[in-house]
Amino acid sequence: MEYVNPEGLRLDGRRFNEMRQIVAEIGVVSKADGSAVFEMGNTKVIAAVYGPREIQNKSLQKNNDHALVLCEYSMAHFSTGDRRRQKNDRRSTELSLVIRQTMEACILTELMPHSQIDIFLQVLQADGGTRSACINAATLALADAGIPMRDLAVSCSAGYLNSTPLLDLNYVEDSAGGADVTVGVLPKLDKVTLLQMDAKLPMETFETVFALATEGCKAIAERIREVLEENTKQLEYRRAA
Repeated sequence: MEYVNPEGLRLDGRRFNEMRQIVAEIGVVSKADGSAVFEMGNTKVIAAVYGPREIQNKSLQKNNDHALVLCEYSMAHFSTGDRRRQKNDRRSTELSLVIRQTMEACILTELMPHSQIDIFLQVLQADGGTRSACINAATLALADAGIPMRDLAVSCSAGYLNSTPLLDLNYVEDSAGGADVTVGVLPKLDKVTLLQMDAKLPMETFETVFALATEGCKAIAERIREVLEENTKQLEYRRAA
């Protein structure tokens, strides 16, 4: 299959360095301390944060001087076109750990000793990039909960198909068998918190794909800041009223 036509357009009409449309909203779960919905194209994720609160299971905490961060990832059974029951326990466990480690890198856990923060993530629609969408949704939900962070943790993926680097892969592109690089960064601190690749690439090609994913992360960070600023203005307006 030709994933990039001679005019340089992908199957969904995007250029190689174009992201899908991003839609985000915070405060969507009333009983959570913080929550958010994050959409990248047809991929849609909801995140809910509870805490900081008292540790429920003391045996889980290895360092009393830092908050315990717990993460649970799941996919709704209706999230994909496959109507068969999803058997994704192993993948869910792996992604829960990856997202947890990424969020631990941005949360100022040392400011909240003897407490825990729970992050719940559910994929409502899956069309590629669910890992990145979950990290971005979690960041918004943490900000909504007022959890102190070093920086915004943002994530984006890029791939290599038809000898072309492609930003923000959808499901069809992600399933094509090419290389897929998922990057997570703290943009203001210029730190990489996540780097996963599911195929080998020559170093020169990898550097190009990595740079493309990093640029995508910066664009997402800008969009997240806009959402948070819009929410702050709305809160100020309500207080003034």
